[in-house]
Amino acid sequence: MSQFIVGLTGGIGSGKTTVANMFADLGIDIVDADIIAREVVEPNSAGLAKISAHFGPNILNKDSSLNRAKLRDIVFKNENEKNWLNQLLHPLIRAQMINQCNLAQSKYCILAVPLLLENKLQSLVNRVLVTDCNTNTQISRASHRDKNSAAQIKQIMAAQLDRETRITYADDIINTELILTQIRAICENLHQNYLKLAN
Repeated sequence: MSQFIVGLTGGIGSGKTTVANMFADLGIDIVDADIIAREVVEPNSAGLAKISAHFGPNILNKDSSLNRAKLRDIVFKNENEKNWLNQLLHPLIRAQMINQCNLAQSKYCILAVPLLLENKLQSLVNRVLVTDCNTNTQISRASHRDKNSAAQIKQIMAAQLDRETRITYADDIINTELILTQIRAICENLHQNYLKLAN
């Protein structure tokens, strides 16, 4: 990958999408791992065929799409099934991320990966940009957005790196407690810095 890549990560509800959109507004290509993760299990994909062969046809909705809630329920309760799924999907997602970064047209690109550090993908990027806010803000944002209970959000957070550890990996940090105009100004400063680094 000749492209200069900035890895954007942060805990659930920490403002990654807001920050990614600001970089997109500056003309930067965004490669989004969440979108790729959905694409590799779309109807008629090799990924979905393997999942339905393994878990049975009941894992599909009537329209042949993946029943995510059912799958999440199975893997949340069964560590072996979770490992099986990760071993199937992670290489597919990783290959697609690398491919899309290679195809990016902007001077540098942003690779947005919620679990960049947890999945030890730092080697794919030149810099790590972390979105950060306090834990209560994460819980209220994520439960409001995903219509989940605070307990469910805390469970997801427990499976992610804690805030202090995540920050130790960061080359750059954006505090998303700030107002949007301040966040945008930080993104613009970082953008100028990344353009210099990409050259």
